[in-house]
Amino acid sequence: MNTRDQPAKLTRKGEATRLRIVAAAAQLMYENGVAGTTMEDVKTAARASSSQLYHYFADKQALVLAVIDYQNESVVGGQEAMFVRLDSIDGLRTWRDFLIQHQRDLGCRGGCPIGSLGSELAEINPDARTAVSTAFLRWEAGIRGGLQAMHERGELTADPDELALTILAALQGGLLLTQIHRDVRPLEVTLDAMISHVEAHTVVAGASVSLTRSA
Repeated sequence: MNTRDQPAKLTRKGEATRLRIVAAAAQLMYENGVAGTTMEDVKTAARASSSQLYHYFADKQALVLAVIDYQNESVVGGQEAMFVRLDSIDGLRTWRDFLIQHQRDLGCRGGCPIGSLGSELAEINPDARTAVSTAFLRWEAGIRGGLQAMHERGELTADPDELALTILAALQGGLLLTQIHRDVRPLEVTLDAMISHVEAHTVVAGASVSLTRSA
């Protein structure tokens, strides 16, 4: 049996119960790591019975994969409305402000939910590594979409594929340092540098855009 399998059709109540279990597991794994989270912990946090827990998830592996999918939808899916506006420097700055404020709201704790799962599981759980990779590829594609639109309008001279990958990699590094230092400055500096890099490769009416950003 594929550990990602779930009942073919769930009632509305069943869907709500499954989501409650996954959301509880996601929060526990975000706070304590996968290794530090047991099925018993999840059962208690989700206020679920053992029969409910194992009805939806055959084992912890199945639950871990469901948590990765959940974080994919929450973290990457939650940014998709902004991704469509990343076709301008202003749109990139709005996204930057959102990411920084989110870290402030969290007290710079936890880092990236997807990145944390990937760091813990990549070398020990091939299926989880693949699922995390899928989430990152979706994130990269979201960033690339706006840059590609700028490129197609003749406003961006750099390769959108390379820029999107660079921005995502820089974002992950910035989030990690922000988590470690409990300070948003690493994320601010990283994102500002990446936006300046994009801006350096944009043109307006055939002229390079000034790199100077107003304070």
